[in-house]
Amino acid sequence: MSIDTTPPDLPLVIRQLNQQDYLATWEAMKAFCIDRTGETHDEIWFVEHPSVFTQGVSGKPEHVLSASDIPIIQTDRGGQVTYHGPGQLVMYVLLDLRRLGIGVRALVDVLENITISGLKKYGLKAAAQIDAPGVYLNDKKIASLGLRVKKGCSYHGLSINVDMDLTPFSFINPCGYKGLEVTQLSKHGVKCTTADFSAVLLHELKEQLNYSQLILGPNTLHV
Repeated sequence: MSIDTTPPDLPLVIRQLNQQDYLATWEAMKAFCIDRTGETHDEIWFVEHPSVFTQGVSGKPEHVLSASDIPIIQTDRGGQVTYHGPGQLVMYVLLDLRRLGIGVRALVDVLENITISGLKKYGLKAAAQIDAPGVYLNDKKIASLGLRVKKGCSYHGLSINVDMDLTPFSFINPCGYKGLEVTQLSKHGVKCTTADFSAVLLHELKEQLNYSQLILGPNTLHV
């Protein structure tokens, strides 16, 4: 069911950024959020990152279990430690929540719902968990969430494991949960790329938030 609060004729800009450095992307997101005005279009950024661990504002050092040559970056999103790497789709949501008429909890629900609906199109029955944000297949985590809101506008977002090396997740307690197992689409016989799944997520997001049109934006980090 869509949220019927979006003003009419509100476009959504989509940027397919391919693989980008995590720090550079984070700085670009913050700048976009700080500089935007009430007339700025909402944007969705799809990206993959080189291997990196990120610690959220609640992150605890003890959730990093093993030393490795993968960098650890302290960031300003919510949540604990997670891993990003090639073959994982990251969807950054740069939305004016006040203009949309929704809060952070509603945005979390939307992101979980579009992921669950997207996985269903590939024959996979996924679910959210009330006490542990994200999306799960057979109690294994396939998608993680972490958001930040400034001036009523969101950034950071959602990551979905598509077809990647999951080994680095064993170096951490994913999202701060000891023993939490992770999975990915390719482990369930699904053959799709990150670009394929981004198209599925976009369709679901447009329906849920009632955007009137999708506009293709530049494929660079320049804001």
